[in-house]
Amino acid sequence: MIVGTAGHIDHGKTALVRALTGIDGDRLAEEKSRGITIELGFAYADLGGGGVTGFVDVPGHERFVHTMLAGAGGIDLALLVVAADDGVMPQTREHLAILDLLGVHRGIVALTKADLADDARRAEVTAQIVATLAGTGLAGAAVIPVSSLTGEGIATLRDLLAVAEAETSARATDARFRLTVDRSFTLKGAGTVVTGTVQSGRVAVGDGVTVSPSGLTARVRAIHAQNQPAEVGVAGQRCALNLAGDGITREAIHRGDVVLDPALHAPTARIDAELTVLGGEPKPISTWFPARLHVGAAETGARIVPLGGPIAAGARGMVQLVLDQPIAAAVGDRYILRDVSARRTIGGGRFLDLRAPARRRQTPERLALLDAAARPHPAAALAAMLEVPPHVVDLDGFARDRGLSAQAAGALAEGAVVLAAGSRLALSHAAHRGLVAGFADTLARFHEDSPEMQGMGRERLRLALSPRLPKDGFAAFAAARIAAGAAVAEGAFLRLPGHVVRMSEADDALYARILPELTGEARFRPPRVRDMATEWDVPETDIRRVLRMAARQGRVDQIRQDHFFLRATTAEMVRIIAEVQAAAPDGWVTAAAFRDRVQNGRKVAIEILDFYDRHGVTLRRGDLRRINPHRADLFGG
Repeated sequence: MIVGTAGHIDHGKTALVRALTGIDGDRLAEEKSRGITIELGFAYADLGGGGVTGFVDVPGHERFVHTMLAGAGGIDLALLVVAADDGVMPQTREHLAILDLLGVHRGIVALTKADLADDARRAEVTAQIVATLAGTGLAGAAVIPVSSLTGEGIATLRDLLAVAEAETSARATDARFRLTVDRSFTLKGAGTVVTGTVQSGRVAVGDGVTVSPSGLTARVRAIHAQNQPAEVGVAGQRCALNLAGDGITREAIHRGDVVLDPALHAPTARIDAELTVLGGEPKPISTWFPARLHVGAAETGARIVPLGGPIAAGARGMVQLVLDQPIAAAVGDRYILRDVSARRTIGGGRFLDLRAPARRRQTPERLALLDAAARPHPAAALAAMLEVPPHVVDLDGFARDRGLSAQAAGALAEGAVVLAAGSRLALSHAAHRGLVAGFADTLARFHEDSPEMQGMGRERLRLALSPRLPKDGFAAFAAARIAAGAAVAEGAFLRLPGHVVRMSEADDALYARILPELTGEARFRPPRVRDMATEWDVPETDIRRVLRMAARQGRVDQIRQDHFFLRATTAEMVRIIAEVQAAAPDGWVTAAAFRDRVQNGRKVAIEILDFYDRHGVTLRRGDLRRINPHRADLFGG
């Protein structure tokens, strides 16, 4: 269990931790000379239950709330300290509000300096504390009078902490590993060491990890868990990791970095989140409101963009947080917002989407998606997200941003239809059935409206379907439909298996006029499109369109740009090449020999031979060709 102190400056937090553990959390010379806590302090003790409890001692001064926040993330229980002589003070209230926003709802109140107060004063301050806790997550917490000087109440408090530790449920260790760094230093003979609380998963000596957001990679050389040497560190423990790797130095790793499973490294600078604004905020939170974001031990500047209008004091709403620099985070992480002058806490909440869009972020569909993503359990969130537009979820990104293990991500996939694209895309079974039906219906309507077209362009078809898949997802879906025999691909076009291109009456009439030009003695020397267009005073585009339609039907072959031959002529020329090859002493055909047989110009003969080269009908050796026996019948030759 990790216990975090909270409370006003000079209310005895450090002295209380020393009385409970025998360890002085103030380690800096400045702290000892000034008599105040400036940095986070850490202590460990066996409270009698056989386990090791970790204590994070935080500063109480208003100037060091950012340091308090760095230590408050990841604690299991809050030890709120209120001095009997002072009572509830401003930082008591701010720290309490922060704990509430962070979702810390287990706690004990230590009424310190009890030796300075008589029974009446103790009762008065206790009533004040109870009133202050009302309406917060710590409402009803036990209030224990203690004195670090005389020892009064210390044993009682220690016993209550031991009971709380026994009641602390183990955090899930089947998630991927994340540790929030609150200190980085160098030990002689060991190298770089980072400390922090393991937020999820487990880490073992020898594991490879990534420091995010920098992306530095490292190997874990040694572990101390709860201040004891260990081979493994697990979620809920404070750990010190001895890291080794290129670029791994004390200066390269900062407070707020996250040491994590390499699969989770995906920094973000734009996040959609829930925000609860504290009741004392003087103005509503409006678009582009500046603030300081605190999450884990990280701190950075941020702009707040409410997604449903300004958020008044005491109210809750959806917001987008646009950060000054990327951070490592996870969906569900709790965060705090403070004003840019660091004088007050504005509010806080939890992250819902780490890949927030910069545009169309306030549409009803987007807000419905965020409502769905707010479900606390991943399976429930995924199911809800699949029911609202766009009805498609990047399953790999969903699992990564929630820190899910491969096994947990696999279990989620069992409840959906998954398309194996660049990343796995999940659809509900109902959405997939609708997509399959829409695919067939859209192609059928297209064939009915445009019978002369070989098929529908892939991109046009993608944009016509609902749900609209991303390009790689549609490619995977179309490939599955083709493999199932439900569609046929022809280049960039898709068609239904039974579709045959049909010309209109006008196109048929124009093709009937073209056909004599491609037959008879002139079949090896047909006119080009522009020649026919000029002679007949018909637009080139019409003749070209009809000939290309005929090519898609297999009636003609386009040898070169605007130069078409009947399919029968193409097959005849394959046989001519075979005859020339058989008569050649070395079995190779020259362009000149072929030209003489078809009585055409050398340039056209070369164009024809190049056409066969492109289709693999002929094999080439310099300027010579011969028939490829494996493809000779491609055009009926």
